[in-house]
Amino acid sequence: MLFDTGHNRKTDARDAHSIAIVAVRTKTLRLLQVDGELEALRMLTDRREALTRRRVQTVDRLQALLAELLPGQAKRDITTGQAKAMLASVRPRDIAGRTRRRIAADELAELIAVEAKIKKATAELKAIVLARGSRLMDIHGVGPVVAARILADVGDVARFADRNRFASWTGTAPLDASSGEHDRHRLSRAGNRRMNHMIHIAAVTQLRIDTDGRTYYRHKRAEGKKPLEALRCLKRRLSDVIYRQLVADAELAAGTNSEAGPGGHCGASQESCAADLPPHIDTSDQPLPGPAQPTLRAASTSRKSRRNRVLTAAG
Repeated sequence: MLFDTGHNRKTDARDAHSIAIVAVRTKTLRLLQVDGELEALRMLTDRREALTRRRVQTVDRLQALLAELLPGQAKRDITTGQAKAMLASVRPRDIAGRTRRRIAADELAELIAVEAKIKKATAELKAIVLARGSRLMDIHGVGPVVAARILADVGDVARFADRNRFASWTGTAPLDASSGEHDRHRLSRAGNRRMNHMIHIAAVTQLRIDTDGRTYYRHKRAEGKKPLEALRCLKRRLSDVIYRQLVADAELAAGTNSEAGPGGHCGASQESCAADLPPHIDTSDQPLPGPAQPTLRAASTSRKSRRNRVLTAAG
């Protein structure tokens, strides 16, 4: 839609003009501010994920080489210590074997270096999360990496009206697929997939230990839900828990500075950090903007009119 007269040919300039008009009329826009800590969290989490992928590739190459050097002794989840012991136990005499062992030693050295970098990045993430006063790591299954990714992608939690909007953004809210008398829901593929993966990690971790999450999962299984369906229910519950903790952290951080703001939470403001990812908001979620405030100055009177008023007053 073009807020202009004349022909309605769509161009980038007219799109920008229309967006500017809407921005002027909208009174609920948030001011964009740069949050250095969140940007650092995002860079560190991206860096650690890249190192993790690099580690997996290195381990795969190392295992393939060890399987050729020591047939039948390959391990599925090998550690650096096990790899060192396996390399020390073999002394090939042929040139192919010696080359294979030398390459395996190089891969092992690279694996040790990558693991050291991963450990350092994890420590940095934990320090920043704790420095921000976040208590996300108090939730079972949420470690430094998961907490850092949540903080980096969420940004200002006040931009979510409630837990349901947050669950829709994380992709943990199921979609209604009911038909006739059949009441059913299907998996949502929308939302922030990285956040969905973080919640999945937390859910799987809770299932491994005796937690309230595992109790909830077993309760859903007893109701007749399939394993994947019960896991999705647990992820939806974890999304609500994470949202409540984010809100509590925001209230605690802003409680000494300001009272409840326009966002509905204590300390909420009309400012948003640059690390925020814009959540999907339907057109019905926000009221239509009212008429724009006048921005043009009132038309000035002509010189002749001012002269007539002066003569009238003098007479």
